[in-house]
Amino acid sequence: DTAAEAIILERLRTAFPDHYVIAEESGHNGTQGLYTWYIDPLDGTNNFAHGFPVFCVSLALYEGDQPLLGVIYDPLREECFTAVRGAGAFLQRGERQTRLQVSKTTEMVDAMLATGFPYDRHTSDLDNLAQTAVFLKRIQGLRRAGSAALDLAYVAAGRLDGYWEFKLHSWDVAAGVLLVQEAGGQVELIDGSPFAIAPKLSLVASNGRIQHTMRDILQATS
Repeated sequence: DTAAEAIILERLRTAFPDHYVIAEESGHNGTQGLYTWYIDPLDGTNNFAHGFPVFCVSLALYEGDQPLLGVIYDPLREECFTAVRGAGAFLQRGERQTRLQVSKTTEMVDAMLATGFPYDRHTSDLDNLAQTAVFLKRIQGLRRAGSAALDLAYVAAGRLDGYWEFKLHSWDVAAGVLLVQEAGGQVELIDGSPFAIAPKLSLVASNGRIQHTMRDILQATS
């Protein structure tokens, strides 16, 4: 984490010396202004440490509390997911680039969802167990891969139909949110308010077609 983040920070400071940076390992860097980078040099750290092949690098540029640019790179699969506000979302694999589009699933019984569990689940009542139990009874399948950034990228790519999680950090989701939005999906906070970046977030993202149902389940069980 630390070595990768240092390389990214050095490049950003050289290219954008006036930009503010919030990174997982080093915290806040620079003087706060209009533009902020959110960096997670290794999303899925526990997976990486255990040799479980699901992790990525996530970077995002925000103007105020809204995303301008998002990049998620999966080094093992050599997949680079990118999005620019107003210009769409794309997947680059080698020489091939494809435009991302969310799935067309409309019924929960046909949906493949993903989630994660908060680090304080051992002591907190909001541990996502009740919510997970309800969804498991309603959907086709549930995945817990251990990388919020990749979960969001997969929603954007149509590999997943939806995703929810509580108590996320800003750098976990900053890039993935824009990918989903630019691929035609929907992202909002679990309380129903519009997405805006914040230090801690509980959010629900989907193809848009099952968004209301997912949000209603989460609000009823939280």
